[in-house]
Amino acid sequence: MGVLKRFEQRLEGLVNGTFAKVFKSEVQPVEIAGALQRECDNNATIWNRDRTVVPNDFIVELSTPDYDRLSPYSGQLGDELASMVRDYAKQQRYTFMGSIKVNLEKADDLDTGLYRVRSRTLASSESQSPAGRRPAAAPHPGGYPAQPAGAPPMPTSPPGGRPQDGSSTAARPPGPGGGPMPGAQIRRWIEINGNRHQISRPTLVLGRSTEADVRIDDPGVSRRHCEIRTGTPSTIQDLGSTNGIVVDGQHTTRATLRDGSRIVVGSTTIVYRQAEG
Repeated sequence: MGVLKRFEQRLEGLVNGTFAKVFKSEVQPVEIAGALQRECDNNATIWNRDRTVVPNDFIVELSTPDYDRLSPYSGQLGDELASMVRDYAKQQRYTFMGSIKVNLEKADDLDTGLYRVRSRTLASSESQSPAGRRPAAAPHPGGYPAQPAGAPPMPTSPPGGRPQDGSSTAARPPGPGGGPMPGAQIRRWIEINGNRHQISRPTLVLGRSTEADVRIDDPGVSRRHCEIRTGTPSTIQDLGSTNGIVVDGQHTTRATLRDGSRIVVGSTTIVYRQAEG
């Protein structure tokens, strides 16, 4: 069972079902959970072959209406979100510099249904390394990852990652604007519930219909819900669906996709992936 699914099931039993009422708000707790997973992935720093450090202090900014709905349960919801981050980190073999905290804050510039996630790495006396306990330095005043005493210098940007299959890849310099190198072959795919679907055509239609390129069996998904269009960059377009799409925590009708973008349609989360080669 996936980490997000277990998170949803735990929420169902909290506070005698009061979270069922909260779920009617524009922002779904499972969307926030997915955004926290992405925040870990995007800010993972490789220290050595056995240690990848991710943020442990998160702030979720909500619109005033969504904050008012969720704030009465912020303590329990924050604990469940922290537990979800811990489970996800264990699955990905990430480590933390200190205890995990997730707090909700109100942001006046956000409309209902929109939210932002901010994160940082804070060291604490509870920080552990695979070799055992070591003293931790105070956090950088600018909010950057703190460095424990005796650790190797932290790189300003993570070196090339290592795929989960164990093979190594060298870091390549990006093309103009941070995109792929000109002329590079790009592989694109999406991941849904652990299943990978290659994108080998200019457009890919997702929906509940058997005529869709990728069929999603979800009552909250329209027959032709949305379409991924490959390019530089790739984009996703809503096709007039009933429930719309959420891309990286933002309700939208069209959005640019990058590696790791999370798309929510109905109650289904789709991860967009791309890589050179």
